[in-house]
Amino acid sequence: MRGNDREAAVRRLMEQTPRPVPPEIHTEAVRRGGRMLRRRALARRVLWLLAFAAAVAFTAWAMTAHPWVEPPSDTTPPLTGW
Repeated sequence: MRGNDREAAVRRLMEQTPRPVPPEIHTEAVRRGGRMLRRRALARRVLWLLAFAAAVAFTAWAMTAHPWVEPPSDTTPPLTGW
């Protein structure tokens, strides 16, 4: 199909009157949409809880390990000039 043929086919589809939608589809869509929103909200809460737990764990680790302090040297410097 060339560009003009595609455009003509799309125009024909757009000019047609839409078919009526059965009424039971609306209730099914509302039910599924509500379930999807509840799942998303639950997933969002779980992710925030995990992020908070990770922040608390990192803070506790940092307070006990002190990663910003330079560790003590394992060897002594050489003695020169005695």
